[in-house]
Amino acid sequence: MTGAAGLGHRHEAPRPDARSLAFVVVTVSDRASRGELADLSGPRACELVRDHFVAHGWTVTERRELIPDDRGRIRAALRHALDHGADLVLTSGGTGLGPRDVTPDVTRELLDREIPGLTEAVRARYRASVPTVDLSRALAGQAGPAIVINLPGSPKAVAEFLAVLLPVLPHAIEMARGGHEHP
Repeated sequence: MTGAAGLGHRHEAPRPDARSLAFVVVTVSDRASRGELADLSGPRACELVRDHFVAHGWTVTERRELIPDDRGRIRAALRHALDHGADLVLTSGGTGLGPRDVTPDVTRELLDREIPGLTEAVRARYRASVPTVDLSRALAGQAGPAIVINLPGSPKAVAEFLAVLLPVLPHAIEMARGGHEHP
């Protein structure tokens, strides 16, 4: 476990036929990792993903990590999540145009293939109300059987991105695992 926040909570869904989801949220922030500000986006992402999947009958295991904007640390955190069976890996932060915003660049190195429609859908949804959404370099893709998605660093933007993404993520995860049924 790296950083200040590590969770290993398991949330049981109410139905016995529940599917399982192991997900990891990695917050990438120099200031939060130094304790200069609280990580609000990572916990928000965990809450939204957990609540959505549990409400749809999934058993959920989550882990959260907080690291600085450092290529090596980002790569190690993503690799660890993927090597330890995460079905879904979300990053929060480092998706903008700043010199240390390298999360998408490192993520791209680990993907087997990109899923551009996910981030394109977010940009399309918010373009009229939040024109700066087009400055996000967030990307989504598949690494083995896992889905990896970059989210922005603010809790509000995390909620906006996930409002668009969560409805399709259960199906995406099932398909990435080798499922062949269509909704």
